[in-house]
Amino acid sequence: MNLAIVHSRARTGIRAPEVRVEVHLGGGLPAMNIVGLPEAAVREAKDRVRAAIACAQFEFPQRRITVNLAPADLPKDGGRFDLPIALGILAASGQVPLEALRDVEFLGELALTGELRAVDGVLPAALSAGDAGRRLVVPEANGAEAALASRVEVRTARTLLQVCAMLAGRETLPTAVAAPVVRTAGPDLSDVRGQLQARRALEVAAAGGHHLLLVGPPGCGKTLLASRLPGLLPEASEAEALESAAIASISGRGLDPSRWLERPFRAPHHTASAVALIGGGAQPRPGEVSLAHNGVLFLDEFPEWQRQALEVLREPLESGVVTVSRAARSAEFPARFQLVAAMNPCPCGWAGDPSGRCRCSGDAIQRYRAKVSGPLLDRIDLHVGLTRLPASELGANGRAGESSAAVRARVERARALQLARCGKPNARMTPGETFAMCRLQPNDQALLERAVERLQLSARSMTRILRVARTIADLAGSDGIDTPHLAEALAYRGVEQARTQAA
Repeated sequence: MNLAIVHSRARTGIRAPEVRVEVHLGGGLPAMNIVGLPEAAVREAKDRVRAAIACAQFEFPQRRITVNLAPADLPKDGGRFDLPIALGILAASGQVPLEALRDVEFLGELALTGELRAVDGVLPAALSAGDAGRRLVVPEANGAEAALASRVEVRTARTLLQVCAMLAGRETLPTAVAAPVVRTAGPDLSDVRGQLQARRALEVAAAGGHHLLLVGPPGCGKTLLASRLPGLLPEASEAEALESAAIASISGRGLDPSRWLERPFRAPHHTASAVALIGGGAQPRPGEVSLAHNGVLFLDEFPEWQRQALEVLREPLESGVVTVSRAARSAEFPARFQLVAAMNPCPCGWAGDPSGRCRCSGDAIQRYRAKVSGPLLDRIDLHVGLTRLPASELGANGRAGESSAAVRARVERARALQLARCGKPNARMTPGETFAMCRLQPNDQALLERAVERLQLSARSMTRILRVARTIADLAGSDGIDTPHLAEALAYRGVEQARTQAA
């Protein structure tokens, strides 16, 4: 038999489309050609494969070898096809059984010695192999990651020779074993002294999945509060954790299989570019918004970010999806994250402080706040002002607040009500669902309309106020939205508008 077909997987965004590695041995001068839109790393596989086959003490066929990576219009990159190409050559030349390749998929880069090296994007490939009903063979270093896909049989190997022995029935490869899950105790909310309104806003944000803006002077606890949000969120479901882990797997930054159940918390520096936030590159990779999927994205020093970088957040804040398009290809990444932003009230940071130390002019304050566009602020549900605390409330003498565990218990009860009502957190309700599930009494409706007119709020802001009010009612265990719930929601929305008008 001069033709062999080996199954493998490519990488396109978070998906892992199937690739058939077709190897044909023909007549003519000895040569090896790889076709099917291979990139440089894939074309170089012929030299790695030749050396690995020789080191494994197999015979490299002195024939004209054509390797086709089908489908031909799907770009192929990386060293992930080294192992299937080598097995295809050996099967086409009769050195390993052809029939043993039918229900198995292979991934792995080959060293010149025949050892298998780890590749990225193994978890999406494992999930897709399970959907196709095939087994998967990966390098030993990728075993713990691939084992997270519980519905597929994953085997691991250290060398090409081991894989060939398995195909010949002389050896059984070990089953991939998932790493023990490590649960670390993150920062606790009890560390935060004072700031009762901000603590309450953090609880509301966690319960409903709302975005949050913290405005206050330096050192008042904005970063401290933001870092406590992941500890208040309900535990990620297996589906959510797998999706987040798959994004980390293809990011090129590695995945820690022992911590895959933890919700991500990303805090990029304010000098990061728009591409770093949204994703991109010649071979599209996920950005920070996707790496924070199902978790928290914290942007400190909000007005210090490049305007272009901040504006790219608008679409994912609404849709929860990022599409990165390049000339050669495009990729879609999920980006359903919870945004927490922090900023000072003015360039020096002390506007509104009782000490009166701020010397910024009104124009300077206006220019500073104008660095963050109105449409972006409009997409943030909760705007909270923080103040400098007196020394008596700080340090060991200050009164500690509730722990993260106590607050998380209330958050989980409120989130359970939301999932039972509409199958999603309140922040993700559509406008139609919002008006259907957030009905107000006539007096409260009139109150909302007056507030919208006085604060000059948009229709988007009005629906977001209703969603926040619904979350506050859920925390209180109330079936309907009452006046106190709506009033609290309006208070969270009016802080930044009032400060801007005062400036």
